[in-house]
Amino acid sequence: MWTWISEPFSFPFMQHALFTALIVAIVCAILSCYLVLKGWSLMGDAISHAILPGIVIAFWVGIPLAIGAFLSGIFCAVSVGYLKENSRIKEDTVMGIVFSGMFAFGLVLFTKIETNEHLSHILFGDLLGISRAELIQTLIISSIIFIIIVLKRRDFLLYCFDPSHARVAGLNIKRLHYSLLILLALTIVSAMQVVGVILVIAMLISPGITAYLLTKRFDTMILIALFTSVSATLIGTLLSYHIDAATGPCIIILQGIFFLLALIWSKIRLRFQKNTYSALSTESQTS
Repeated sequence: MWTWISEPFSFPFMQHALFTALIVAIVCAILSCYLVLKGWSLMGDAISHAILPGIVIAFWVGIPLAIGAFLSGIFCAVSVGYLKENSRIKEDTVMGIVFSGMFAFGLVLFTKIETNEHLSHILFGDLLGISRAELIQTLIISSIIFIIIVLKRRDFLLYCFDPSHARVAGLNIKRLHYSLLILLALTIVSAMQVVGVILVIAMLISPGITAYLLTKRFDTMILIALFTSVSATLIGTLLSYHIDAATGPCIIILQGIFFLLALIWSKIRLRFQKNTYSALSTESQTS
Protein backbone atom coordinates (compact mmCIF):
# COMPACT_ATOMS: atom_id res chain seq x y z
CA MET A 1 0.00 0.00 0.00
CA TRP A 2 2.79 2.42 0.88
CA THR A 3 4.55 1.63 -2.39
CA TRP A 4 1.31 2.33 -4.29
CA ILE A 5 1.12 5.76 -2.62
CA SER A 6 4.80 6.75 -2.68
CA GLU A 7 5.83 5.46 -6.13
CA PRO A 8 4.29 8.32 -8.19
CA PHE A 9 6.03 10.97 -6.11
CA SER A 10 9.48 9.60 -6.85
CA PHE A 11 9.24 11.57 -10.10
CA PRO A 12 9.80 15.35 -10.04
CA PHE A 13 6.95 16.05 -12.47
CA MET A 14 4.50 14.25 -10.17
CA GLN A 15 5.77 16.25 -7.19
CA HIS A 16 5.20 19.50 -9.09
CA ALA A 17 1.76 18.30 -10.21
CA LEU A 18 0.60 17.34 -6.73
CA PHE A 19 1.94 20.49 -5.04
CA THR A 20 0.33 22.74 -7.67
CA ALA A 21 -2.98 20.86 -7.48
CA LEU A 22 -3.06 21.06 -3.66
CA ILE A 23 -2.38 24.81 -3.69
CA VAL A 24 -5.20 25.39 -6.16
CA ALA A 25 -7.52 22.97 -4.32
CA ILE A 26 -7.16 24.91 -1.06
CA VAL A 27 -7.92 28.28 -2.65
CA CYS A 28 -10.83 26.90 -4.70
CA ALA A 29 -12.33 25.23 -1.62
CA ILE A 30 -12.33 28.46 0.41
CA LEU A 31 -13.64 30.64 -2.41
CA SER A 32 -16.30 28.08 -3.38
CA CYS A 33 -18.02 28.53 -0.01
CA TYR A 34 -18.51 32.24 -0.74
CA LEU A 35 -19.62 31.56 -4.33
CA VAL A 36 -22.25 29.05 -3.17
CA LEU A 37 -23.65 31.54 -0.64
CA LYS A 38 -23.65 34.31 -3.25
CA GLY A 39 -25.14 32.09 -5.98
CA TRP A 40 -22.33 32.85 -8.43
CA SER A 41 -21.79 29.40 -9.92
CA LEU A 42 -22.82 30.64 -13.37
CA MET A 43 -20.53 33.67 -13.01
CA GLY A 44 -17.59 31.32 -12.43
CA ASP A 45 -18.60 29.35 -15.52
CA ALA A 46 -18.82 32.54 -17.56
CA ILE A 47 -15.39 33.82 -16.56
CA SER A 48 -13.73 30.41 -16.99
CA HIS A 49 -14.89 30.23 -20.61
CA ALA A 50 -14.26 33.91 -21.32
CA ILE A 51 -10.53 33.72 -20.57
CA LEU A 52 -9.80 31.74 -23.76
CA PRO A 53 -9.47 34.78 -26.11
CA GLY A 54 -7.22 36.46 -23.55
CA ILE A 55 -4.91 33.45 -23.53
CA VAL A 56 -4.60 33.42 -27.32
CA ILE A 57 -4.08 37.19 -27.58
CA ALA A 58 -1.48 37.08 -24.78
CA PHE A 59 0.49 34.43 -26.68
CA TRP A 60 0.24 36.47 -29.87
CA VAL A 61 1.43 39.68 -28.17
CA GLY A 62 4.14 37.88 -26.22
CA ILE A 63 3.03 38.53 -22.64
CA PRO A 64 2.44 35.89 -19.92
CA LEU A 65 -0.71 33.86 -20.55
CA ALA A 66 -1.90 34.46 -16.99
CA ILE A 67 -2.10 38.22 -17.63
CA GLY A 68 -4.17 37.77 -20.77
CA ALA A 69 -6.47 35.29 -19.06
CA PHE A 70 -6.98 37.59 -16.07
CA LEU A 71 -7.74 40.68 -18.19
CA SER A 72 -10.14 38.70 -20.35
CA GLY A 73 -11.94 37.36 -17.28
CA ILE A 74 -12.28 40.82 -15.75
CA PHE A 75 -13.59 42.18 -19.07
CA CYS A 76 -16.25 39.46 -19.05
CA ALA A 77 -17.31 40.27 -15.48
CA VAL A 78 -17.48 44.04 -16.11
CA SER A 79 -19.41 43.48 -19.36
CA VAL A 80 -21.98 41.34 -17.57
CA GLY A 81 -22.43 44.01 -14.89
CA TYR A 82 -22.77 46.83 -17.44
CA LEU A 83 -25.32 44.99 -19.60
CA LYS A 84 -27.34 43.98 -16.55
CA GLU A 85 -27.51 47.55 -15.24
CA ASN A 86 -28.26 49.16 -18.62
CA SER A 87 -30.84 46.77 -20.06
CA ARG A 88 -33.92 44.78 -19.10
CA ILE A 89 -32.10 41.47 -19.61
CA LYS A 90 -31.68 39.26 -16.54
CA GLU A 91 -28.19 38.52 -15.24
CA ASP A 92 -28.16 34.80 -16.09
CA THR A 93 -29.17 35.57 -19.68
CA VAL A 94 -26.43 38.19 -19.98
CA MET A 95 -23.87 35.71 -18.65
CA GLY A 96 -24.90 33.11 -21.20
CA ILE A 97 -24.56 35.59 -24.07
CA VAL A 98 -21.24 37.08 -22.95
CA PHE A 99 -19.35 33.91 -22.02
CA SER A 100 -20.53 31.90 -25.04
CA GLY A 101 -19.65 34.78 -27.36
CA MET A 102 -16.19 35.26 -25.86
CA PHE A 103 -15.51 31.53 -25.83
CA ALA A 104 -16.48 31.30 -29.51
CA PHE A 105 -14.27 34.32 -30.25
CA GLY A 106 -11.39 32.58 -28.50
CA LEU A 107 -11.87 29.44 -30.60
CA VAL A 108 -11.83 31.52 -33.79
CA LEU A 109 -8.63 33.28 -32.69
CA PHE A 110 -7.04 29.95 -31.82
CA THR A 111 -7.66 28.59 -35.31
CA LYS A 112 -6.34 31.76 -36.98
CA ILE A 113 -3.28 32.48 -34.84
CA GLU A 114 -0.52 29.88 -34.95
CA THR A 115 0.59 28.91 -31.45
CA ASN A 116 2.66 26.13 -29.93
CA GLU A 117 -0.07 25.59 -27.33
CA HIS A 118 -2.28 22.55 -27.82
CA LEU A 119 -5.98 23.34 -27.54
CA SER A 120 -6.65 20.34 -25.27
CA HIS A 121 -4.10 21.66 -22.74
CA ILE A 122 -6.04 24.91 -22.47
CA LEU A 123 -9.48 23.30 -22.40
CA PHE A 124 -8.70 20.36 -20.10
CA GLY A 125 -5.49 21.39 -18.33
CA ASP A 126 -1.98 19.96 -18.38
CA LEU A 127 -1.18 19.31 -14.73
CA LEU A 128 1.62 16.82 -15.39
CA GLY A 129 3.36 19.27 -17.72
CA ILE A 130 3.62 22.14 -15.23
CA SER A 131 7.09 23.65 -15.03
CA ARG A 132 8.82 25.05 -11.97
CA ALA A 133 8.16 28.62 -13.15
CA GLU A 134 4.43 27.87 -13.52
CA LEU A 135 4.42 26.30 -10.06
CA ILE A 136 5.92 29.46 -8.56
CA GLN A 137 3.41 31.60 -10.48
CA THR A 138 0.51 29.51 -9.14
CA LEU A 139 1.92 29.75 -5.61
CA ILE A 140 2.18 33.56 -5.81
CA ILE A 141 -1.33 34.03 -7.23
CA SER A 142 -2.89 31.60 -4.75
CA SER A 143 -1.07 33.23 -1.82
CA ILE A 144 -2.43 36.65 -2.79
CA ILE A 145 -5.97 35.24 -3.03
CA PHE A 146 -5.64 33.45 0.31
CA ILE A 147 -4.32 36.52 2.15
CA ILE A 148 -7.08 38.80 0.80
CA ILE A 149 -9.83 36.31 1.69
CA VAL A 150 -8.46 35.87 5.22
CA LEU A 151 -8.21 39.63 5.78
CA LYS A 152 -11.69 40.40 4.40
CA ARG A 153 -13.45 37.13 5.25
CA ARG A 154 -16.13 38.70 7.48
CA ASP A 155 -16.93 41.47 4.99
CA PHE A 156 -17.21 38.96 2.13
CA LEU A 157 -19.40 36.69 4.26
CA LEU A 158 -21.81 39.49 5.14
CA TYR A 159 -21.92 40.67 1.52
CA CYS A 160 -22.62 37.17 0.16
CA PHE A 161 -25.20 36.38 2.84
CA ASP A 162 -27.07 39.71 2.90
CA PRO A 163 -25.88 42.64 0.71
CA SER A 164 -28.54 44.97 2.16
CA HIS A 165 -27.33 44.34 5.69
CA ALA A 166 -23.75 44.87 4.54
CA ARG A 167 -24.72 48.26 3.06
CA VAL A 168 -26.45 49.29 6.28
CA ALA A 169 -23.34 48.23 8.22
CA GLY A 170 -21.35 50.78 6.24
CA LEU A 171 -19.51 48.42 3.86
CA ASN A 172 -18.75 49.49 0.30
CA ILE A 173 -20.89 47.01 -1.64
CA LYS A 174 -19.50 47.87 -5.06
CA ARG A 175 -15.90 47.47 -3.85
CA LEU A 176 -16.69 44.07 -2.31
CA HIS A 177 -18.51 43.03 -5.48
CA TYR A 178 -15.58 43.75 -7.78
CA SER A 179 -13.04 42.47 -5.26
CA LEU A 180 -14.82 39.11 -5.24
CA LEU A 181 -14.92 39.13 -9.04
CA ILE A 182 -11.18 39.82 -9.21
CA LEU A 183 -10.48 36.99 -6.76
CA LEU A 184 -12.68 34.70 -8.83
CA ALA A 185 -10.80 35.61 -12.02
CA LEU A 186 -7.42 35.09 -10.32
CA THR A 187 -8.52 31.70 -8.97
CA ILE A 188 -9.67 30.60 -12.41
CA VAL A 189 -6.32 31.64 -13.87
CA SER A 190 -4.45 29.56 -11.29
CA ALA A 191 -6.80 26.57 -11.61
CA MET A 192 -6.73 26.70 -15.41
CA GLN A 193 -3.44 24.78 -15.53
CA VAL A 194 -4.84 22.03 -13.30
CA VAL A 195 -8.19 21.19 -14.91
CA GLY A 196 -8.51 23.57 -17.87
CA VAL A 197 -11.10 26.25 -18.66
CA ILE A 198 -13.96 23.76 -19.09
CA LEU A 199 -13.66 21.81 -15.83
CA VAL A 200 -12.50 24.68 -13.59
CA ILE A 201 -16.07 25.53 -12.60
CA ALA A 202 -16.45 22.08 -11.00
CA MET A 203 -13.36 22.69 -8.87
CA LEU A 204 -14.81 26.06 -7.82
CA ILE A 205 -18.30 24.84 -6.94
CA SER A 206 -18.13 21.16 -5.87
CA PRO A 207 -16.33 21.63 -2.51
CA GLY A 208 -18.63 24.43 -1.41
CA ILE A 209 -21.90 22.77 -2.42
CA THR A 210 -20.79 19.48 -0.84
CA ALA A 211 -20.07 21.24 2.45
CA TYR A 212 -23.31 23.20 2.20
CA LEU A 213 -25.27 19.93 2.25
CA LEU A 214 -23.57 18.78 5.44
CA THR A 215 -23.59 21.82 7.72
CA LYS A 216 -25.25 25.18 8.38
CA ARG A 217 -22.21 26.78 10.04
CA PHE A 218 -19.91 28.70 7.71
CA ASP A 219 -16.68 27.88 9.58
CA THR A 220 -17.52 24.17 9.48
CA MET A 221 -18.49 24.56 5.84
CA ILE A 222 -15.00 25.82 4.97
CA LEU A 223 -13.34 22.93 6.85
CA ILE A 224 -15.48 20.33 5.06
CA ALA A 225 -14.85 22.01 1.70
CA LEU A 226 -11.09 21.97 2.36
CA PHE A 227 -11.18 18.29 3.35
CA THR A 228 -13.15 17.18 0.29
CA SER A 229 -11.14 19.31 -2.13
CA VAL A 230 -7.72 18.25 -0.81
CA SER A 231 -8.76 14.57 -0.53
CA ALA A 232 -10.13 14.52 -4.09
CA THR A 233 -6.94 16.18 -5.36
CA LEU A 234 -4.60 13.78 -3.59
CA ILE A 235 -6.51 10.59 -4.45
CA GLY A 236 -7.26 11.79 -8.00
CA THR A 237 -3.58 12.48 -8.70
CA LEU A 238 -2.60 9.04 -7.44
CA LEU A 239 -5.34 7.29 -9.44
CA SER A 240 -4.46 9.15 -12.62
CA TYR A 241 -0.88 7.88 -12.37
CA HIS A 242 -1.81 4.24 -11.75
CA ILE A 243 -4.62 4.00 -14.33
CA ASP A 244 -2.81 6.24 -16.85
CA ALA A 245 -5.63 8.78 -17.13
CA ALA A 246 -5.88 12.58 -17.25
CA THR A 247 -5.28 14.03 -13.80
CA GLY A 248 -7.75 16.93 -13.90
CA PRO A 249 -10.82 14.86 -14.85
CA CYS A 250 -9.92 12.26 -12.19
CA ILE A 251 -9.96 15.00 -9.53
CA ILE A 252 -13.31 16.33 -10.76
CA ILE A 253 -14.88 12.85 -10.83
CA LEU A 254 -13.89 12.28 -7.20
CA GLN A 255 -15.34 15.64 -6.21
CA GLY A 256 -18.56 14.61 -7.92
CA ILE A 257 -18.56 11.35 -5.95
CA PHE A 258 -18.08 13.26 -2.70
CA PHE A 259 -21.05 15.46 -3.64
CA LEU A 260 -23.27 12.42 -4.31
CA LEU A 261 -22.26 10.87 -0.98
CA ALA A 262 -23.04 14.13 0.81
CA LEU A 263 -26.41 14.35 -0.96
CA ILE A 264 -27.32 10.78 0.04
CA TRP A 265 -26.23 11.39 3.64
CA SER A 266 -28.24 14.63 3.85
CA LYS A 267 -31.34 12.81 2.58
CA ILE A 268 -30.89 10.01 5.13
CA ARG A 269 -30.32 12.51 7.94
CA LEU A 270 -33.41 14.54 6.95
CA ARG A 271 -35.58 11.43 6.85
CA PHE A 272 -34.26 10.32 10.25
CA GLN A 273 -35.02 13.75 11.73
CA LYS A 274 -38.55 13.68 10.32
CA ASN A 275 -39.18 10.21 11.72
CA THR A 276 -37.82 11.26 15.11
CA TYR A 277 -39.99 14.38 15.13
CA SER A 278 -43.06 12.36 14.16
CA ALA A 279 -42.38 9.82 16.90
CA LEU A 280 -41.94 12.55 19.51
CA SER A 281 -45.13 14.30 18.37
CA THR A 282 -47.10 11.06 18.55
CA GLU A 283 -45.72 10.32 22.02
CA SER A 284 -46.58 13.78 23.32
CA GLN A 285 -50.13 13.54 21.95
CA THR A 286 -50.60 10.10 23.55
CA SER A 287 -49.38 11.30 26.92
